[in-house]
Amino acid sequence: MKKLALFLAAASLAASSVSAQTVTESKTFDNIYIGINGGVETKLTGHNWLGGLNPNAGLRIGRYFTPVVGMAIESNAYFSDKPIKTSKTAVTFLNTSLLGTVNFSNWFGGYKGTPRCFEVIGLYGAGWGHQFGTDGVDGRNDLTSKAAIDLAFNFGSDKAWQFYVEPSVTWALNENDNHAIRYNIHSGWAQLNAGLIYKFKNSNGSHNFTIAQLRDQSEIDGLNSQINSLRNDINNKDAQLAAKDKQIADLQNALNQKPKYVKPVTATNLQPTVLFRQGKSTIDPAQYAPIELIATYMKNHPEAKVEIKGYASPEGSKEINQKLSENRAEAVKNALVKKYKIAASRLSTKGMGATDKLFEQVEFNRVATFNDNAKGE
Repeated sequence: MKKLALFLAAASLAASSVSAQTVTESKTFDNIYIGINGGVETKLTGHNWLGGLNPNAGLRIGRYFTPVVGMAIESNAYFSDKPIKTSKTAVTFLNTSLLGTVNFSNWFGGYKGTPRCFEVIGLYGAGWGHQFGTDGVDGRNDLTSKAAIDLAFNFGSDKAWQFYVEPSVTWALNENDNHAIRYNIHSGWAQLNAGLIYKFKNSNGSHNFTIAQLRDQSEIDGLNSQINSLRNDINNKDAQLAAKDKQIADLQNALNQKPKYVKPVTATNLQPTVLFRQGKSTIDPAQYAPIELIATYMKNHPEAKVEIKGYASPEGSKEINQKLSENRAEAVKNALVKKYKIAASRLSTKGMGATDKLFEQVEFNRVATFNDNAKGE
C-alpha cells in the first residue's frame, strides 16, 4: 500500500507538469465541484459479505488543479456496523477523508479541451474515523486510509455533471491490539458507492478546463519584431522630444537674457532705392514706398538733409544717360517736396550717369538712391 501511495504521488507530479502547459490558467475558485454519494460497505474478513452489508451516505467537495490532478474532502456516515453489535445511534460510524485524485484518462490520453464521456479516476488519501459506542462499550477514534477507483460518466451540454460508480477499500490503520499504524486486511472494509457531482462554472466561462491558445515560434518571432520596431519608434520620438525641449530651453534662455542694442532703421543704413523703367524718369506708383520711407525719416529728423543720386543703365550715349540720371534724381526730389511737403532746401540732387554696379558688388542701374548728409556725409 505504501508503494501505491508513492506511485500516486509521483503520478500527480508528472501529470501536473504535463497538463499545466496545455490549459488556460486556473484561478483560485475555478474547477470546484460538490457531490453526494451513497452505497453499501462490508468488513473485509470475519463474516459473510452479503450477510453483513451496511448502508452509507456521504458528501464530497473537491477541486481540480489540472485536468489530471485534484483534491477532495469527503465525509461518509454509516448506519450499521455489522457484524459488530450496532449502537442505538442512527449513525454508527463516521469517516472523513482528504483524498488526492488522479484522472488516468487525461493523464495517459491527454486532455482535448472537454471531458470525455467516460473517465477512470484514482483516489487515495488519509482520514479520521469515529466509531460510536455500543451498549457497555465506549466509542473509539481511528486513523483511516482510503483507496478507490471512480468509473465516471460526464454528461450535460457543458459536461457540468458527473455520475460515478466507485469501488473502494478503507482501512482503520490503528485498529489492532497494539494500536500500531499499519494496513491490515482484518481492519478494513470494502465499499461500493455511486455518486453525483456538479462542477461549478469557471472564470473561463466553462465548467471545465479549456485548452490554452498556444502560439508557434514564427508568430512569436513576428510579435517580437513588432515589439522591437515599436521600441525603436519610441526611442526616435524620445530623441525628437529631447531636441524640441532643447530648442524650447534655448528660446527661454534667450528671452531671459537682456536684449542687445539694435541700431535704429534710418535712411542711411537702409539706402532706399527707387526703380525706373528703361529710358524713363517718371515714378511708377509702386515706387512711392521708398520715397515715403525717406519722407518719414526726414519728418522725424528735422536736422537731416538728404542727397538724391540718380543712375542710368549703360545703354545709350554718355550725354543721354547723364541727363536721364539727373532727371530721375529731380523726379524723386519733386515727389518729396510736392507730395510729402519736405522743404526743397533740405534736398539736393546729383546725376551719376550710366553705371552697372552700385553699392560695392551688388548690381543696380536705372535707380535713384538717397544719402543722409546731416553729418556731412
